[in-house]
Amino acid sequence: MDVTIVTVSRPETTASVTRGAARLLTALGYAPLTEVTLPNGRRADLMALGPKGEIFIVEVKSGVEDFRVDLKWPEYRPYCDAFAFAVAPEFPREILPDEPGLIVADGFGGAVLREAAVVPLAGARRKALTLAFARLAALRAAGVAATDL
Repeated sequence: MDVTIVTVSRPETTASVTRGAARLLTALGYAPLTEVTLPNGRRADLMALGPKGEIFIVEVKSGVEDFRVDLKWPEYRPYCDAFAFAVAPEFPREILPDEPGLIVADGFGGAVLREAAVVPLAGARRKALTLAFARLAALRAAGVAATDL
């Protein structure tokens, strides 16, 4: 019996996990956008607006090396009510910190393994972010390649 080993590249893993996490967020009632540049210059892999105006940021990690070299994730926290990591099913989850939420996803969907702690944003920041999110979504819907909030 011949065994074929399929190697998946980091960009393919990132795209698959991002797609699955976005599908999960949509199923949970959120409206997600990918690749959103925050006011501090950091880029969120997924930023989603919930049905009650809550803002959820998801950081996709394609592998162990991606997690170990990217220590910027705490800088997303001031721009969301809840924060989570999204990883592929084979990712070694024990290396992730316990504080953020945890989503496991593939190209077809995902599951929440650990709920993200909710720390409500201040009203003024929420309003500014929500307006910027709406403008970004509208620009993208109009075909403008925008990323910045």
